[in-house]
Amino acid sequence: MGFPSINVSVITLGYFLMLFVTLTSILNPIFATKICEFPAIFNLGDSNSDTGTLSAAFTALNSPYGDTYFHMPAGRFSDGRLIIDFIAKSFSLPYLSAYLDSLGASYTHGANFASARATIRFPSPIIPASGGYSPFYLDVQYQQFMQFKNRSQIIRKQGGKFAKLMPEEDYFRKALYTFDIGQNDLGAVLFSNMSIEEVKATVPDIVNRFSIYVKKIYELGGRSFWIHGTGPFGCLAYILTGFPSAEKDSAGCAKQPNEVAQYFNYKLKEAVFQLRKDFPSAAFTYVDVYSVKYYLFSEPKKYGFELPLITCCGYGGKYNYSDAAICGDTITVNNTKMVVGSCDNPSVRVDWDGSHFTEAANKFVFDRISTGAFSDPPIPLNMACHRNAYSISF
Repeated sequence: MGFPSINVSVITLGYFLMLFVTLTSILNPIFATKICEFPAIFNLGDSNSDTGTLSAAFTALNSPYGDTYFHMPAGRFSDGRLIIDFIAKSFSLPYLSAYLDSLGASYTHGANFASARATIRFPSPIIPASGGYSPFYLDVQYQQFMQFKNRSQIIRKQGGKFAKLMPEEDYFRKALYTFDIGQNDLGAVLFSNMSIEEVKATVPDIVNRFSIYVKKIYELGGRSFWIHGTGPFGCLAYILTGFPSAEKDSAGCAKQPNEVAQYFNYKLKEAVFQLRKDFPSAAFTYVDVYSVKYYLFSEPKKYGFELPLITCCGYGGKYNYSDAAICGDTITVNNTKMVVGSCDNPSVRVDWDGSHFTEAANKFVFDRISTGAFSDPPIPLNMACHRNAYSISF
């Protein structure tokens, strides 16, 4: 009986394919790294990631907030979903319930402590004062997290119908901890009539205070941290309207506020690097959201957007924005009452209400930062449990 014929070309191709995979794993170890399976997410931050805190604590948002995706206000300062929502979805986890949202909330897979108008440092003035900031600043959010961690396990041990709404004890160690905060601290000092040099001088203290709370969460068991820098808020209508004579860059953004944001990010990145040195058993990833968001203002047409400096849901002025006519408010114009409504097509717009992004812009940012191309170390979101690209797990 003769031997079966061998297709040499198939064997050769298979050999080279195996060699390619082997070399790829050696030269770029991220391909050999085990994908992270986060059972929960705990988020601290400001309105960029608030999924209902401020709305639950004070006045609820009105339509058209939430209309694009939720078809109703959903506690988010956008027409739809935020970056944190897309982060949760990418791990097949439910959208995070706000810690203060007592109605219909589930915390089985995490909780959100972020609050719109929140700061890192103690705020002044505080809501309900005019122009006030959230009382739920970072220290309070940490206190809430600490209380949640303890009480959720008491409820689980007691059993009953509420036990299943709480995270398992080991989820706190295995969870992803996300942070997006700092913009309001910078805005507060910018609007306090300080010089740019004086504003920049406040940044080290703001960042140092941020680091303190990351360390505290590490001490409570957190091991995977995904930390966003701040965005180019000098491109947002509330800044452009508040500083009408500010020098503009080629995209039409206010230069000095963006310089402050970049300096904050520089110091934050330094702080994250130090955290990585201080706590080698944990993974700390700094995420450059500034660069991605700036693309939306500098090259909007390239990415399918238009009128990036103009507010979608607003009324009045050069940028369709006014403090006296906030998105969803009922105002009187020429003796006629009207609701400040949305533009016709939010899916091609960037600035939602003068200080926040549309769902389409948030999705654009998520799609790019989740790849790891804007991270330090350069690892994608689904590998954020690893300290760096060389943390190989076979």
